[in-house]
Amino acid sequence: MWALVDAARDRRLYWSLVNSYLPFSCLFAGQLPEVVERVAPYVIELRADDSFTELMLGGWGRSFGVYLECDRPLAELRHHLRTFLTVTDAAGDKMLFRYYDPRVLRAYLPTCDDAELRAVFGPIGAFWMEARDPGVMLEYRFDARGLRVVEHDVGAI
Repeated sequence: MWALVDAARDRRLYWSLVNSYLPFSCLFAGQLPEVVERVAPYVIELRADDSFTELMLGGWGRSFGVYLECDRPLAELRHHLRTFLTVTDAAGDKMLFRYYDPRVLRAYLPTCDDAELRAVFGPIGAFWMEARDPGVMLEYRFDARGLRVVEHDVGAI
């Protein structure tokens, strides 16, 4: 289980992340100014017995990030996730695509065709994120039948 974390959502996320013992990596490349490093997106492997995982779960409903299922190593997953950080608009200008914000990803995925979904999912088996209603968790999977979305009652999990 992995989390794609938007450290810009709460200053505790960055500090808890760097002080955890969990494997993680920033999606931005190169040497970053500290001010950018503190608000960057990160991919982190979650474990039940870590305080970072508790912080993420405690932030449910606050758009801290999205969760995903992937059996690939951190370096490979990071490489895949980095491919979606920038998009080009109609004028040819590059922009940051904040897909790691659940409010963005849950709006984006249903608009994708099969080729786009294959590209986004790649090695990822599922994405989970909060719905507009924080009492609902959305599960997104892509297979031969297309995009499947299942709503789960958070209280029942």
